Amino acid sequence: MDIFFLCLSLFYSLFCLFNYFLRRRNQSCFMLAYECFKPPEDRKLDTDSCARIVLRNQNLGLEEYRFLLKVIVSSGIGENSYCPKNIVEGREENPTLEDALQELDESMFDTLDKLFERTGFSPSEIDILVVNVSMFATSPSLTSRIINRYKMREDVKAFNLAGMGCSASTIAIDLVQQLFKTYENSLAIVVSTESLAPNWYSGKSRNMMLSNCLIRSGGCSMLFTNNKTLKHRAILRLKLLSRTHLGANDEAYGCCLQVEDEQGKQGLYLKKSLVEAAAQALEANLRDVVPKILPLWELVKLSMIYFQQSKMNKGQTKNLMGEVLNLKSGIEHFCLHPGGRAVIDQIGKGLGLNGYDLEPTRMTLHRWGNTSAGGLWYVLGYMEAKKRLKKGDRVLMIGLGAGFKCNSCVWEVTRDLEDSNVWKDCLDNYPPNTPRNAYREKYSWLHEEYLSFVRFDFSKLIA
Repeated sequence: MDIFFLCLSLFYSLFCLFNYFLRRRNQSCFMLAYECFKPPEDRKLDTDSCARIVLRNQNLGLEEYRFLLKVIVSSGIGENSYCPKNIVEGREENPTLEDALQELDESMFDTLDKLFERTGFSPSEIDILVVNVSMFATSPSLTSRIINRYKMREDVKAFNLAGMGCSASTIAIDLVQQLFKTYENSLAIVVSTESLAPNWYSGKSRNMMLSNCLIRSGGCSMLFTNNKTLKHRAILRLKLLSRTHLGANDEAYGCCLQVEDEQGKQGLYLKKSLVEAAAQALEANLRDVVPKILPLWELVKLSMIYFQQSKMNKGQTKNLMGEVLNLKSGIEHFCLHPGGRAVIDQIGKGLGLNGYDLEPTRMTLHRWGNTSAGGLWYVLGYMEAKKRLKKGDRVLMIGLGAGFKCNSCVWEVTRDLEDSNVWKDCLDNYPPNTPRNAYREKYSWLHEEYLSFVRFDFSKLIA
């Protein structure tokens, strides 16, 4: 009888072990390809076109003009980013539904067309479709718009995400990863972009004018699978994904809000505390991620330093990030959200990253601006175009967004990557040998204090 129960117990243990590995088999998430959007050249913003757009708002006074142009000067954005057609044509204050749909159609359909062409898969083979656009929602949904355009199957699992901010791309990937646990041998597409056409702010609040200066047109479409037979075609494998949400904190929640000003004009309100909220969200996120990506000896060293500081300071320890935390012992490449120069610099300092580590993010901000949820993939594209990504390398991708949220994931490169992608026409110009800020060269005189005491005819600025 004892032998019978022993055999039964052994059989049950083997069954549980087999079932565990069977479930894990469907939890793999491979990226097969991605395509970033390059808008038409007639949407490009150089120094003069930026100044024209700023100066079109006749409600602004001298100080507001100075503020806007100074933000542009110090933004870290170059002369080659893009904006929607209605803004170029001067119709930003009276956008139409057609303007919004045309902007999104360009981004979504251009990248999806190229994605299907690159991979050879048919739209009818897609099992899961996720679209994330934070500041625009229509009926039927944007996923329905894609399904109609490409005549996808009637059983495709479609999800439309809105209001998730600049970190929405990793949220969409997390959704795909969870769905892969249920749907075996599936193909999933994620489309990450943003709607700027109907969201231009035309008021006078400085906190709400900032988004006009920083956020630009862009987007990306990505193809994923959990089918092991397609593993040899993958470029990346998802190793880890972590999400942190500080929405319960009133200060963090209120640092980035879509609101109306006193005149009833709608826009994105950005507080000075946004950088602090980003730091808090990042620190909380890293507490979950770091133990999973660093080697054992590095974790032991951190534990010893933490214990020593706690003992010396009677239980109170200072922030260890950037001082003794060596993320490079577990990560080769860092893909940070190109939200703005100040945020990039602060995160880089906090994580102890050098100029080489931050170059892809800084160059993406300079070339494309802050393209919201799609920005991370322009950063990855820069790394690939520069032939930095080798088989076995690990990439830490960090996204920050309203809420306030910090979402991160770790990718393993499954083969050497060297596609020039969306960077092919300008890659030789980055990084520039002699850094030049065209905006600073043209508008740096706006920093002079004497301008606050004189009246100036700004129409002469671009005459």
